[in-house]
Amino acid sequence: MVPGTPYDSARVDALLLERGAFARPDGQRIWRLKSGDVEVGELREGGQLIATELRVPLSDKLELVREVVEEGATLAAAAEVRLIDPQLGRHLSANDSGAVADQFLRTARYAGEMMGVSEAVSASYAAPPEGIPAGFKVLAAIIGGLVLLYLLADSLLSKLGE
Repeated sequence: MVPGTPYDSARVDALLLERGAFARPDGQRIWRLKSGDVEVGELREGGQLIATELRVPLSDKLELVREVVEEGATLAAAAEVRLIDPQLGRHLSANDSGAVADQFLRTARYAGEMMGVSEAVSASYAAPPEGIPAGFKVLAAIIGGLVLLYLLADSLLSKLGE
């Protein structure tokens, strides 16, 4: 909890194991929660372990993000460490799940729309609007008016020619 003190990952790892985290055969650690799986990694800087990283796959499903924040805050308090969201740039409590979920959705949408990240594509597109778009209605009205004007002019010219 005190900035500048070395990070002790043993307490966090022990608490993760108690809460159902396990290692897959490929070495990746997984923390299974009610809403889905969270990847658990190590964050190193200059070869020194500085944090345990919790990664949630990009999608439009925010239940997992909220659950990770709430469970992560509980775990961090028990391990006497801080839970930090690097995108928000601050440490979190269980009450911050809404702010984290909002930022996560913005990131997922950006990744889907601009970066083409296939996992995030469903978050990037809104449902199609119902009915005929307003622009199409205006264009159809203009074309209809021009056709009516042409028919009227043709009819008047044919009567003048008789």
